[in-house]
Amino acid sequence: MASALVPDAPVLEVRGLTVEYETAAGPVRAVDDFDLDVLPGEFVGVVGESGCGKSTMLFGIAQLLSPPARISAGSVSFRGRDLVTMTAKELSATRWRDLSVVMQSAMNALNPVTQLGKQFEDTMRAHGERSGEVIQQRSVEVLQLVGIDPVHLKSYPHQLSGGMRQRAMIAMALLFTPDLVIMDEPTSALDVVAQRSLMVQIKELQQRLGFAVVFVTHDMSLVSHFSDRLVVMYAAQAVEIGPTRAVFDNPGHPYTRGLLDAFPSIRGPRVPLTGIPGSPPNLLNPPVGCRFAPRCPHRFELCDAPPPLYEAPGSLAACHLHAPAVAEVSR
Repeated sequence: MASALVPDAPVLEVRGLTVEYETAAGPVRAVDDFDLDVLPGEFVGVVGESGCGKSTMLFGIAQLLSPPARISAGSVSFRGRDLVTMTAKELSATRWRDLSVVMQSAMNALNPVTQLGKQFEDTMRAHGERSGEVIQQRSVEVLQLVGIDPVHLKSYPHQLSGGMRQRAMIAMALLFTPDLVIMDEPTSALDVVAQRSLMVQIKELQQRLGFAVVFVTHDMSLVSHFSDRLVVMYAAQAVEIGPTRAVFDNPGHPYTRGLLDAFPSIRGPRVPLTGIPGSPPNLLNPPVGCRFAPRCPHRFELCDAPPPLYEAPGSLAACHLHAPAVAEVSR
């Protein structure tokens, strides 16, 4: 296992991940040439507007895509093994034990007609645990970890509040203390108070147990407080990657700036919120050059060519404003 041999090696390495949906009008590329490294114990947030490919990217990493979606290119290396080339049996052995997924809606992810304890038991037995005593003890431990009374092992999902269901899903994800937990907007159905409580708990668990997190959300306030590193996606591509604080303090991509300007701050003077004009491109026929160019206030002639990820102050940004020659002139 690579991560065990080299402590600083990424637990997850995504290279050139491309996911397409087959449609009657032709293939739609929902994730386009996506790269990502996640270090052990790191909390990576992924943000972007609806339809930008965040959830599809996560499902591609976890190998949970179903037709008409398919991975058309790229690799997903988890602890040195490519998940894309794994058999269904190998994937089943890896999920939950080493890599867990927390879905957006816990009510849909949990079996509505099965008690919580039985669902925990089924998960552990599917991965080889046969001792009823060990299963019961571990089930109690993980519920206590997420602040739920173990009495609810006998509860059905509908008997729990939305926040408790989400925490129960996180408890299930931690049954085997995995190296990586993937979360797809787990707080989207919760009120603001419940969101904050859940996120504080996730962060505390992550710091205590040492697992890495890839967390998809549309809520900029959540990632600003809890993530170590931020990935901003637009039109199926990563347009900015960098330490969260650096991206918030000095965004390198005009789209990131637009997202931040559209988000209210509780500090500082009142300023009017500004939206991003226009609409995201049709991914059946995206722009040839920079995909944000039709909506960008800084568009210029170089934007007709696709931008690579340039070094920007504090981050990597897919914007020609950071091309060495352009950046030198603007100084």
